[in-house]
Amino acid sequence: MTFIQQLELIERVDQLIRLQATGSARDLAYRLGISKTKLYRMINIMKELNAPVEYDVTVQSYVYQEEVSLRFRFHAKPLEPKRTYPIAG
Repeated sequence: MTFIQQLELIERVDQLIRLQATGSARDLAYRLGISKTKLYRMINIMKELNAPVEYDVTVQSYVYQEEVSLRFRFHAKPLEPKRTYPIAG
């Protein structure tokens, strides 16, 4: 799995966590087409990146314990116009 594919998978897990629609680890791994071991590794990576993710048995989904945002992509910003200075003379 490439780095980009891993990032995209983490973004997908993030989306499902926000919707509280992951189901159990087995269900989520099946939905993503990965093993439970790989899923647990990915969740541990998310935790290392400070994601407060936990499994909530009452909603039967992974959830965030506090509000977080996830950003992995570069976003272009408009460049400020270059300043020109008058030539003294």
